[in-house]
Amino acid sequence: MRSILVATGAALCLATTGLLAQKQVVLVATITDPTGADVSTLDPSDVDFTENATAGTVLKVEPLAAVVPKVQILVDNGLGIPAASLGDLRSALKGLLNALPTTVEVSLVSTAPQPRMLEKPTNDRVKLLSAVDRLTPDSGAGRFVDSLYEATDRIAKDKQEGSSYTIIAIASSVGDMNFRENDVKQVSQRVVQKRTNVHVVILSSLNNASGGGIQVDLGKGLADMMGGRFETIAVPNRLITLLPEIGAQVAKSMAPGAKQFRITLQRPPNASAELGRIGLAVKGKVLSNIGFQPVK
Repeated sequence: MRSILVATGAALCLATTGLLAQKQVVLVATITDPTGADVSTLDPSDVDFTENATAGTVLKVEPLAAVVPKVQILVDNGLGIPAASLGDLRSALKGLLNALPTTVEVSLVSTAPQPRMLEKPTNDRVKLLSAVDRLTPDSGAGRFVDSLYEATDRIAKDKQEGSSYTIIAIASSVGDMNFRENDVKQVSQRVVQKRTNVHVVILSSLNNASGGGIQVDLGKGLADMMGGRFETIAVPNRLITLLPEIGAQVAKSMAPGAKQFRITLQRPPNASAELGRIGLAVKGKVLSNIGFQPVK
């Protein structure tokens, strides 16, 4: 199964291929009130559902666990990020952290010459900001694929009920020529299985250094697939405004009252064959971390 999630405000458009024909579809999603109010229950009448622009029926909306949001920030500190721009990168990362709710568990990982944990998962803002100050340039290339592989492995092993996951990767187009295709495949599979939101920023190199293909292909593919944001930038100081923007976007799905819901949908009467393009919206709410659940 391949799914593409594109979230805009309170709405979701979901294009799917490879799903067997079936009368009902079950999704699991995090639903947040943008005002921060608790989302304890939701009436099916509050949910609008279409398939290929034809209205279907929302059969049930069942609350699951309260959401425990967890964010991993992966930062390229390698030769693709100019050492002279370290101050801009640190400022951008601090702006990103300050845009996230203080209750969110965040970990910080540098990716050159290999993924290294700068700060283990914590909601201690002082520790996280101090970790940013420990970020130093490295002469090696950032390991984009390896860092995503390890990040998704940590997510796959997390058994805490109600966890919702976000990865924010800041990378460059330099290097990362040696990676395993199977790792790329596993990263994509884990992201879908754990309904992980992925946001990626790529700094394009101004020199002739090789590489960059996998960063763009995998980064854009994951972001598009899960409704995240993908940006390519030409100058490092754009990070100073861009990362806080992404942080504010991520924060909208992390209000304290967020909850996971199971949504059972009846396809339109004329639906046939494989599942088509789904439109899903919840009145006055924000959708995130959406994924399919097998119909029993």
